[in-house]
Amino acid sequence: MSLFDKFGRQITDLRISITDRCNFRCVYCRSADPENYREHDQILSWPELEKLAHIFIALGIRKIRLTGGEPLVREGLETYIEYLSRLGVHDLSMTTNAQLLADRCDGLQKAGLNRINISLDSLDPVKFEKITRTRTYDAVMRGIDVAQSNGFAPVKVNAVLVRGFNEDEVEAFAAFARERGIIMRFIEFMPLDADRHWSRELMVPANEVYQRIHSQWPLVQIANEKSETARKYRFEDGAPGEIGLIAPVTQAFCGHCSRIRLTADGKLRTCLFSKDDHNLRELLRAGKSDEEITEWIRNVVNEKEEGHRINEPGFTPPSRTMVFIGG
Repeated sequence: MSLFDKFGRQITDLRISITDRCNFRCVYCRSADPENYREHDQILSWPELEKLAHIFIALGIRKIRLTGGEPLVREGLETYIEYLSRLGVHDLSMTTNAQLLADRCDGLQKAGLNRINISLDSLDPVKFEKITRTRTYDAVMRGIDVAQSNGFAPVKVNAVLVRGFNEDEVEAFAAFARERGIIMRFIEFMPLDADRHWSRELMVPANEVYQRIHSQWPLVQIANEKSETARKYRFEDGAPGEIGLIAPVTQAFCGHCSRIRLTADGKLRTCLFSKDDHNLRELLRAGKSDEEITEWIRNVVNEKEEGHRINEPGFTPPSRTMVFIGG
């Protein structure tokens, strides 16, 4: 079976947030503030997550990314990855802040994880501490190094650029990609921050990032699938590493979107900027059959938004911020 929306887009990618808890307290997210947490009984249990994964894969989902919060803080992660791997997920990845990654890489790989995305918004240890409110810079760097040597290479490292905050590190991040052979991805700042400080002036356009890197190390574009979010580039001089530019604000890719999201508390979201959550947890706990849940998912996905409308007059951010949606 396959899953389509009314615009004819096939839905093949699912982001599953397995927890809203995090061991960082990033200033633009603050996901580690206790008042941000859902009660434990509001979060989907592992059996519930297994049931939903089985249903989604039967509907044609081929790629699953596990997110949070911070996935590594929830006990039982490797067992869930093993379950997904046995189900035959085509591409199984995880987003992490890498603080706990170094000691877990072997177990994650043996469980069946294919790829790792690491969130890192500064290469300056002092600035990193201010952003995350943790003293874990060395642990994160070690996590990247271990992942690179444990079969997860090339690791993807994601940086959200905010003007006046870390946009001065563009060239340093590009050099980091060249030195370590990683995929360095720059993501435009989106209106999903907890404090609602987003403005267009704070966003660093992807084209600006491209021009700055290209002027120092000429870039050559790499072909990619239409549904991929990043425009990808290699270094013309043959240096290792890769640059990815994700531009949801200035170069929206909604027309080829293949993604849906499942929040930690069991809400299905058809777009990152959806106004509405669709309560899957309620169906699960009401004892609905797999067939009933499957039909419900089909109906919800059919109404997936055509686009996010960030650049349209009157746009308002979703009521739930990224901490509750899942990265």
